[in-house]
Amino acid sequence: MIREIVSEMKRAALYVRVSQDSQTVENQLLVLNEVAQRSGWTIVHTFSDEGISGAKGRDKRPGYDALLKAVARHEVQIVAAWSVDRLGRSLPDLVGFLSDIQAKGCDLYLHQQAIDTSTPSGRMLFQMLGVFAEFERAILVSRVRAAHERCRQKGIRIGRPPIPPIRLQKVEKALKDGQSIRAVAAATGVSTATVQRVKRSMQTAST
Repeated sequence: MIREIVSEMKRAALYVRVSQDSQTVENQLLVLNEVAQRSGWTIVHTFSDEGISGAKGRDKRPGYDALLKAVARHEVQIVAAWSVDRLGRSLPDLVGFLSDIQAKGCDLYLHQQAIDTSTPSGRMLFQMLGVFAEFERAILVSRVRAAHERCRQKGIRIGRPPIPPIRLQKVEKALKDGQSIRAVAAATGVSTATVQRVKRSMQTAST
């Protein structure tokens, strides 16, 4: 009987994060441990990122990266965090995270937002979040396009400024002399991406 009860307990991973070294994750851990005990979860992992902003990518957040790897290995059935902003800074980030872990059969619990995707109401809220995320992306795209149009009407150039003709000639000459892209970039003071674009344009012109 005991074995059956243990097998039914969800394997949980706690994720906590603070942005500044002067802050502590202890309060987050205290609450999440209480939730896990009350919910009958077995905590198999605790991941933390301390002194790291939520705006940082996965490669800059070792705890977050380890969490996703544990989910991918099916070691975790539910991820618990104090709040949505502990995971990321935007709604699309949250929806993307939710989609990734749910594809692995893992649910999410967020204490502050009272989200638990293992429940019907939590799943419904997740679907609503997806709709709002799409709306947020659409609004952002619309604003960017409007800003570009205003700049175009005012004659303001958008993007990188063109290479001065003299420097462009130096880049082309160095490429014709057979120098590597890195060598040309270092000698002329332009980026390797710019040198690559010049090289492609030269190749197109010669065909």
